Formats: sequence, structure tokens, C-alpha cells
Amino acid sequence: MSAELNILIVDDEFSARKLLEVMLKPYGRCAVATNGKEAIEAVQQALSQDDYFDLICLDIMMPEMDGQEALKVIRQFENKRSLWPGNGAKVIMTTALQDASNIMTAYMEQCESYLVKPIEKEALLAEMRKLTLIP
Repeated sequence: MSAELNILIVDDEFSARKLLEVMLKPYGRCAVATNGKEAIEAVQQALSQDDYFDLICLDIMMPEMDGQEALKVIRQFENKRSLWPGNGAKVIMTTALQDASNIMTAYMEQCESYLVKPIEKEALLAEMRKLTLIP
């Protein structure tokens, strides 16, 4: 585990992005994207430079492309680079949606965790510890 995490925060709401950035900045570099398409571009660019994201916080309801579709494409990119499940970015879905269908879809597309908004700092840090991103 590196001392500084490479983090991507994906949310179309400015306040949600800023809140996550404030919570996560002590743990590493934070890049932001406002929709799924921007997230995919950021991941693709990072992978092309062998500079992977350690953590992606991904909202579901966004314009352009939602988080579920973005997650699916991100995992496809990782598979093409031989980053098999568990070896790519740790993805925490950070969303207001808490229905069984969205939760199951996210896990089927290989997210590691699912947090319902409003995101509480202690819950986020607890998930990061479970994922061995922080001690």
C-alpha cells in the first residue's frame, strides 16, 4: 500500500464532490469527474500512464452516463490491462439510491462497497479500512 492514495471522486453534485474531497484529501491526491463519461476518460488516461486509481468513489445518478454503466466500462478497461477482479481500483458506490436492484447491480459489476448518502466520514473511513486502503 502506497503512502498516498490516487483517488477519483465522481459525482455530478458540486457539494457532494467537495465533501468527499475534504474527507479524502488527507489520504492522497483527489481527481474529480462530474459524470460517468469523465470518469471513464480519467481511468483510461491513468491506465495508459500506468498510474492507476487506488479508490474510486462513484455516484450512480448522473447525466451523460450513470455510475452503473461507468463501473462496467471501468472494469472492462482494467480486464484488458490484466487487472483482474480485486486487483484494480477499489470502487465505493456513493449514492442516494438504496433499493435492492441498484445495490445488486453495483455488486454484480464488481464494486467493493456501497454507501448511501449522506456519506458520513466514519462510515467512509471504515470502508476504506475494510478494503485495506488505510490502516
